[in-house]
This record gives sequence, C-alpha cells and structure tokens, in this order.
Amino acid sequence: MRKTFNNELNKMHVRFAEMGMMTHEAIFRSVKAFVDHDKELSREVIARDQAINECENELEKMTLEVIALYQPVTADLRDVITILKASSDIERIGDHAVSICHATIKMKGSQRIAAVEVEIAKMGDYTCSMVEQVLDAYVNRDLEAAYKLAKEDRFLDQELKKIRSLCMKVMQQEPDAVFSGSYYISIATYLERIGDYVTNVCEWIVFLQLGEIVELNPSARNEL
Repeated sequence: MRKTFNNELNKMHVRFAEMGMMTHEAIFRSVKAFVDHDKELSREVIARDQAINECENELEKMTLEVIALYQPVTADLRDVITILKASSDIERIGDHAVSICHATIKMKGSQRIAAVEVEIAKMGDYTCSMVEQVLDAYVNRDLEAAYKLAKEDRFLDQELKKIRSLCMKVMQQEPDAVFSGSYYISIATYLERIGDYVTNVCEWIVFLQLGEIVELNPSARNEL
C-alpha cells in the first residue's frame, strides 16, 4: 500500500513539474511577444494554454483519487493538498500570460510609449525569474527561498505603481496615447498579479514543510 501511494505521489509531482515548466515558458513567451510586438507568438501562447488547463484538471482528479483511496494523514496529506492548491495558482499564472498576449494583439498599430515599454520589459523579466525560482523552491522544498521570494514581490508592486503614474502622465499630455496607455496598465497589472500567485505558492511551500497556513507579505497586497 505504501509503495503504491508513493508511486502515485511521484506521478503527481512529475505532472506538477511539467505544468510548471509549461507555465514558465508561457510567461517568458508572453513577455517576449509584448517586447517584440509579435502577434503570432502571442497567438501561440494562447493556443498552448489549453495544455496547462488540462494539467490542472488532471492533477485535481489525481489528488482527489489519492485522498479517497489512501486516506493520507499528516505529512502525506499536506503533500497532496499542496499539489492540489499550488497547481491552481500555477494555472492562474498561465491565464495571466494569456491575458498579456491578448493585450499585445489588441495594441498592434497603436501609439507606443518607449519609456513605459522599457519598464514593462524589466517587470516582465523579473516576473519570469520569480516563477522559475518558486518552481525550484517547490521541488527542493526550500523554505528560505520561499520566504525570500515573497518579499521580492514588493518590486512588482512598486513597478506597477511607477508604470501607472507614467502612463497617466503621458495620457494627460498626449490624448492619442490613451488607448495604448490603458493596455500598458493592464499588462503591468497582470504581471503584478503573477507575483501574487508566486507568493501563494510560497505559502504552500511553508504549509508543506511546517504544516502552517501563513500569509506572506500581506502588507504589500494591501498597498495597491
């Protein structure tokens, strides 16, 4: 029984890792599509999102079946619950990658604001790095990395404020920039939300290791 349970748990971990890699790629490619003004790449990211959704559905089914069949307790139950909850957060990250791509497509041909695009590119690179790091922290069950990453989410909060302020200033001075400015704010908001989901996964790493439900970086979430 124990061997069978461990085999099923390992299958879930492998599937979660695959889902994480697909999601990280989606974020990377969505940011690249925005920076390069690439509509075709945006469409590819949107099309591939279905695979991420299917992974989440599969993991949900697997975790519920394991709970029903093996009735795990203590650390084993935390392991299963963490996969269930963290996979939902990872799927939402993929959804935001899709939203960035939709915005990129709609912006095609509109007036561009170079200073804002530089800030969004920087924010996008930082977000990609956070997603990669949280997946590594999950695999390695690295509490220290989880706590550190949650604090780093503040950078995205500050970048969103900066981009909002810059866009509003330009839009007030140049009415033709209102359309693109509104999309810049949306894209920056999607990136900031990804940081929030990274923080959620960090919280599940803490739960997995310590059995404690915590809220990391709560003050930053309430500042916006």
